[in-house]
Amino acid sequence: MHLSRFLFALLLSSMMCLLCGCALFGVPETAGPPGIPGPTPTPTPVPPPPPGPGTPPTLGDISKINHIVFMAQENRSFDHYFGHLNAYRALQGLGADVDGTPAAVSNPADDGSQIAPFHLQTVCIENTSAAWATSHINFNRFSLSSNTPTMDGFVVEGAAAAKGQGSSDVIGKRVMGFYTQDELPSYYFLATQFATSDRWFAPAPTETQPNRMYLVAATSVGHAHAPTNTVSAPTIFDLLDQKGVSWKIYYVDPTIDSELSFFTGFMSKHRDKFFPISQYMVDVANGNLPSVAFIDPGFQVGSDEHPGTGNNIQRGSSFIVSLVKALMQSPSWKDSTFILTFDEHGGMFDHVASRVNGQPIFAMTQPSTGQPATLGMYSGDAVSQVVPSPDGIPPQDLFTSPPADPAGDFDRNGFRLPFIVISPFSKAHYVSHTPADNTSILKFIEDRFGLPSLNKRDAAGINFAEFFETNNPAWLTPPTVPDQPTNAPCTDTLP
Repeated sequence: MHLSRFLFALLLSSMMCLLCGCALFGVPETAGPPGIPGPTPTPTPVPPPPPGPGTPPTLGDISKINHIVFMAQENRSFDHYFGHLNAYRALQGLGADVDGTPAAVSNPADDGSQIAPFHLQTVCIENTSAAWATSHINFNRFSLSSNTPTMDGFVVEGAAAAKGQGSSDVIGKRVMGFYTQDELPSYYFLATQFATSDRWFAPAPTETQPNRMYLVAATSVGHAHAPTNTVSAPTIFDLLDQKGVSWKIYYVDPTIDSELSFFTGFMSKHRDKFFPISQYMVDVANGNLPSVAFIDPGFQVGSDEHPGTGNNIQRGSSFIVSLVKALMQSPSWKDSTFILTFDEHGGMFDHVASRVNGQPIFAMTQPSTGQPATLGMYSGDAVSQVVPSPDGIPPQDLFTSPPADPAGDFDRNGFRLPFIVISPFSKAHYVSHTPADNTSILKFIEDRFGLPSLNKRDAAGINFAEFFETNNPAWLTPPTVPDQPTNAPCTDTLP
């Protein structure tokens, strides 16, 4: 019985990868020649850490923040990027405040062997998938519509993606790989000195396009896959217009490739709000940032950190650091916030299960062999989670022809994401354990500028003020961010 269900899941996910596993738009550049990463820079001394886990967070005064810049890179999970952040924090004399990758976890391969997390020695890996079927199989390999997480489908789905696209990692091992400060020193520095979260989730258990719609509209309007036609729904930018709050969208690619094109009439109505990323640099330097700025990533130029042959994560992280440093070194820094997140997990392993409306948060802390995950480590995990369907619209585009998509609704999240809040007001070394998804960024914008909610999802967002200390800000003089190298080995070969 289990074998037949596995074969069904494998066939199903292979088709999903063929249909849905590619980058959002365009084809990234080929990576440069491989090299050897340099030593990890020593961070600048910083103020003492905030109170530890279990202490109710204090709330900053968000009215002091006049410019909110946000962007989402592509397809990486929290464990994949920040699962070993505690080791880095320890080097800085800080506590192990992050729910990182447990030492005992592993995931089953097709042949029944267990694949443990391992340190990737390349900053380029073959493409993966986080499509609707894949995300549900990641969650529960043999019961795709179940709300009980067994967290045993990551490796088999990585294998299915490889087979579906003709890649070499037909075991699926790459999804268990992780990075550390050796490959991402700038991200590790920023996530440690400023504020991060280890309970930050993708809005929906599916691929890039629907999750990016959530990032600007708190809904995908019933889409579990990329829309084939435009949809009607208000975005955060429509709310800003109604209140007369300034905003701009800065795009990185040579031509505009935005998820906002999925919304009926948006591009034609707001074409004058789109600017090349060079204008961001000018606006930052001149102190002319709008109240809200959204940065559309470099899908075409290969700076979005999306998995794929030749796609070098260091090139993307170096680009992000250049944006952050430009802000820090400008008059705009004093009252701004830069929020970095990712759109979805990309099929990469994470030991914390997706949030499901009405049930607690579960996590896997041992080898996944089909057993249910156990309750998460924080007191807030035991609370019934509030992940409402945004607008009551169920999935309208699930594949019905065999192999069909599993049934489901938009009352659950995707998996955890890397997340950093960078501001002069960010709490030093802060790790939030408050469960949230990317629509809480919209809630933050709404709270700051007195806007209504878009729908039930952003209305349920967290109070973003917990990330800030505005009475005694730690970073009015910003720290020196280490340079991000771009010369680590870039090869699809795995150990």
